Amino acid sequence: MGSPLKVLLLLMLPSLVVVVVVVRGHAGPPGATRPGDFIIAGVFPIHQDVERDSVVFQPQLQKCVRFDRGGFTTAIAMINEIDVMNRSPALQEVGVTLGYRIHDSCSDVSVALRVTADFTAQEDCGGNEGTNATDHHSPPPPPPVLAVIGAHYSEMSIAIARQLTLKSIPQISYASTAMILSDKARFPAFMRTVPNDLYQTAAMVRLLSDNKWSWVGILTTDGDYGRSVQESFLSQASEMGICVAFREIFPESLITSQASLSVQEAAKSIRTSRRVKVIVSFVKPVHMMLLTEELRRQTLMDGHGLDTMRRIWLASDNWSTTSSLSQYVKLEEVGHVVGFTFKRGYMESFDGYLSMLLAGRRQSPPTNNPFLEEFYAELKAIGGVGGVKNATTLARDMESLQEHIHPEKVFSVEMAVSAIAHAVASICRLRNCKKTAAVQPWEVLEALRKQWFPIGAKNYSFDQNGDINLGYDITLWRTEKGRVYIHDIVAEYSPLNNSFVYTSSLARKKLTDLGQFLSQKIVSRCSDTCKPGQSKKVVLGQHTCCYECINCTENYFSNDTDSVTCLRCGSNMEWSPEGSSRCLPKTLKYFSWRDGFAVVLLTLAAAGILLALLVAALFLHQCHTPVVRAGGGPLCQVILLSLAASFTSAAMFVGRPSGRRCEARQVMFGLSFTLCVSCILVKSLKILLAFQVEPRLQSAVRQLYRPYAIVGVCVALQGVTCTCWLVLRSPFYHVVMSPTTMLAECHEGSYVLFGVMLGYIAVLALVCFACAFKGRKLPQKYNEAKFITFSMLLYLISWVIFVPVYATTSGIYVPAVEMVVILISNYGVLGCHFFPKCYVILFRRDQNTATAFKKNVYEYTRKKVDSVSLSDTTLPGERSAAPYIISVPSLFRKHAVNSAVTKTNGSISINSDVVA
Repeated sequence: MGSPLKVLLLLMLPSLVVVVVVVRGHAGPPGATRPGDFIIAGVFPIHQDVERDSVVFQPQLQKCVRFDRGGFTTAIAMINEIDVMNRSPALQEVGVTLGYRIHDSCSDVSVALRVTADFTAQEDCGGNEGTNATDHHSPPPPPPVLAVIGAHYSEMSIAIARQLTLKSIPQISYASTAMILSDKARFPAFMRTVPNDLYQTAAMVRLLSDNKWSWVGILTTDGDYGRSVQESFLSQASEMGICVAFREIFPESLITSQASLSVQEAAKSIRTSRRVKVIVSFVKPVHMMLLTEELRRQTLMDGHGLDTMRRIWLASDNWSTTSSLSQYVKLEEVGHVVGFTFKRGYMESFDGYLSMLLAGRRQSPPTNNPFLEEFYAELKAIGGVGGVKNATTLARDMESLQEHIHPEKVFSVEMAVSAIAHAVASICRLRNCKKTAAVQPWEVLEALRKQWFPIGAKNYSFDQNGDINLGYDITLWRTEKGRVYIHDIVAEYSPLNNSFVYTSSLARKKLTDLGQFLSQKIVSRCSDTCKPGQSKKVVLGQHTCCYECINCTENYFSNDTDSVTCLRCGSNMEWSPEGSSRCLPKTLKYFSWRDGFAVVLLTLAAAGILLALLVAALFLHQCHTPVVRAGGGPLCQVILLSLAASFTSAAMFVGRPSGRRCEARQVMFGLSFTLCVSCILVKSLKILLAFQVEPRLQSAVRQLYRPYAIVGVCVALQGVTCTCWLVLRSPFYHVVMSPTTMLAECHEGSYVLFGVMLGYIAVLALVCFACAFKGRKLPQKYNEAKFITFSMLLYLISWVIFVPVYATTSGIYVPAVEMVVILISNYGVLGCHFFPKCYVILFRRDQNTATAFKKNVYEYTRKKVDSVSLSDTTLPGERSAAPYIISVPSLFRKHAVNSAVTKTNGSISINSDVVA
């Protein structure tokens, strides 16, 4: 037993003794009674409070004040159900009847303890047969109380349960929901026909969570019930991320000095907490009535409109079905009221019983029910109607009483009476219950815990905690023509799966649209909702519901509202900007076909391929003309085809890279351009040998000069370099990650071997440049040396520039750097070597004759020394390369000719002999 209750019981001992003495004299607290074989006691709050003197030392019965029609109708429900059960086959079969003793708790724990002491004292007196036997003039004592129905409020049930447990008298409450009462170790005789507050608070928390109301206020009382329900709500709300902005506690009794102050403080908290739009209330109806009045008063005093009072009120079963409260509440001012009520049953029997009482009240008023007499007196005072009863009077009285009926409590009381009746019937089937004390309270308690009982077509039973958990009905108050209706059920709450079952789609819409006032959604939050792309940062020292919204940093995201943390993008393939609600795929970048610069370069490459092929076709068609034969003959075709291949390799630098493409483009360029430069090298050596080598060395050099062998060796060496490159560390596809993009590129693998490949071509180009530079003063018709010099110089300069540019460039245009250099090199060769010849072939045909070439040689020889001998310059193995025979007759004959140019007496003569 808790220390406050211990103190309370100690203080109440003197009064309990007085009560016991009075009861033994058959006088006690006034109540409604009816005889029967077995007595069921009832404790109901028929009045709302008691009068309290400032200083009272002598124990006495206190006067109850403020008649409560709701408590009165609940007591009437017990009387009616006992009548129904006495007529039922279950009790008629065993031949017993039930009586009752109903007392008023006056909504006060002390009064409830007094009447409970009366029950237990009567049980002791009834069990003392020897005392009664000696007093023949005293009437026999009434049967002992077999079970107790009540009380309404949890703090009263807790106090009563401790007393009744001493005698193992079963107690069934129809409205007490404190969770502590489910503890059978402390309250073994307590049962109830309603669920405990664990499920009511769970239903409230679920409704708050569904509507995303996370900043609420809570109103409770200062008793055991208030503390219990507050603890349960706070625990479950915290798990769902719901915070309580304020907690206001009202005293159980309002006839105290602190009552008015607590109401004022609660109203002030509600008005100052402007972001709190939802109030969860577990207080009594009278508390709510005073609170709404105080809210209205403070609002008007501050000069604000009454619409600023609007809130959403989650009403507990304490006041959600209190009709008297609805007379003081205007929904236009207070807002919405969502009620959580117990399940209700059929009301036909109870309504018929009320009609019967009202119809016969003036003819034969009952003398054993002072509560009904008080109700009749109240009706008479209000209506002023005399003795004759008519239909209008009856309808008015019935309507007045209907407003105070709690259907769910009526059904709970009916279940309690039915359970006790069937428990008694099950015991009496096994024994003769006509004897005195034939059935003991503890036997009824055992039967209640073990058996089921029917009501209508359904069967019910108590669970292991002594509870009947049927869930809750969810009601929504509404106003129609100035009248407040409080019994409209819109949903049912199922404790099994913690969910709501709506009665209709319209009801669902009503409950989900609770946040709509004047087309404005009500938001009950300490802080504004963090949007996707933001996370909550709790302010130090405040509730977790009070936070700042911080944008997610780069590469982090949140895809839900009110995210606690931002999530990192899952892979290197994604990214997110600051404040992003999702990860975006990184853009894959490369030197694309759609890039404008790429289009230009591809156009140049395609034009280069086309020009190389056209020139090759032209040279093939003009293969016997002096220009083509002097330009190299078949080697020209090889050079042109190698240029076409080099242009093709340049085109492979555009587009999305792949492993094979990375390998192919470099190798293709290296081999093709090496072939081109090797052929140019052969031409340079041929011209140099023809005009610059000393005659005495020509014979030895001719033995070493093998054009195709030179070309083959040069290309083979480059092939070995490329093979080593591919085998050891070949180019490969590589993706460079950046914060927002992915760069697809070709990594060259071994930059050393890449440099060796380019360096080898550069060496060949240098040799060509050196040979061509030495032969730059040859005859004009034969003088390709200056074109070779220019093309090789252009190549060397472009690749020298390429190295630093390539090393310092990054991004998608790295391939374009090499592509530009390749195009420059190719067009340099194509333009310097072939375009002049094409011009002669197409537009200067008069110079593409043997006569023109002879004249050019003649002019060249006149500028030389006085005696120049043009001996046979046909080199070994050169028959298939006739264009490289620079003898004048060879320009227009297929066979070789030996010529001698001599200078005699200042004149030049050219002699030609045909050599087989």
